[in-house]
Amino acid sequence: MDQPPKDKASTRNTPRARALRNNPTEAEKRLWAALSARKTAGVRFNRQVQIGPFFCDFVARSIKLVIEVDGGQHGDPADAARTRFLEARGYRVIRFWNNDVLGNLGGVVAEIERVLADRPSPSPSRKREGNG
Repeated sequence: MDQPPKDKASTRNTPRARALRNNPTEAEKRLWAALSARKTAGVRFNRQVQIGPFFCDFVARSIKLVIEVDGGQHGDPADAARTRFLEARGYRVIRFWNNDVLGNLGGVVAEIERVLADRPSPSPSRKREGNG
């Protein structure tokens, strides 16, 4: 059987996503270790996920949550446009500065868990009542 043609944009950007995953910042490494050590609040995250033209640091696809870890180069109008683009596609975007992740990882993870607890669950397995 013939394979459908691959999306040229995603094929072209695969090496970039791979490079971003292989060369994370120290803050991204630490947050990834915390998120991947266990499923945070029962949610699975992926790193360097492409959504449209953007590569997002961490994405929980099941609940459409994007977590960005920002250094000094962020916080400009381009980030606001990026956030609007992602929100228009149903994603919630939360951002942390590198120094917050590096200096207060526990607080950052607690905030992520709080955000996760406030999101509606797409899966009955995350329900806290009933037989779960």
